[in-house]
Amino acid sequence: MFDQHPQPPESRWISVIFLRGEQAEELLGMIDRNGPAVARQFLQKWDYGEQTTDAALTNGYVYDHIPAGTTDRTIEDAASPYALTYSRQFRYVSLLRRYPVAPEWEPAPAPATTPAIRTRHGADIWAPTRDRATTMTGHTVAL
Repeated sequence: MFDQHPQPPESRWISVIFLRGEQAEELLGMIDRNGPAVARQFLQKWDYGEQTTDAALTNGYVYDHIPAGTTDRTIEDAASPYALTYSRQFRYVSLLRRYPVAPEWEPAPAPATTPAIRTRHGADIWAPTRDRATTMTGHTVAL
């Protein structure tokens, strides 16, 4: 019934540029005057290839699906690796690029046990198992 091993996505979306407020006003006007395809093409000049990809991966701006809310308009063209999302209500414009996932992608395995945090001297700072019992809930602990 449930898939125990999720299929890896073929591609993900990375953020190329996100503009909001006054910065987005010019682009929202461009969309009104010339259409979203022109705005998408204009924003593509902020895509610096691997540098953009590395920055998105480093900063966590990578998505399984195009991030969009209920007030957003999303323009995606199958012939283009780019997608444009914008919201007049919240005054923002975003350009995303499709990013292929490496074939060796696998979900991270679930940890077998709770990891221990160790101090500089290698001591385990978690309480011993006997002291983590629910019967100890609410007792004062001195550190």
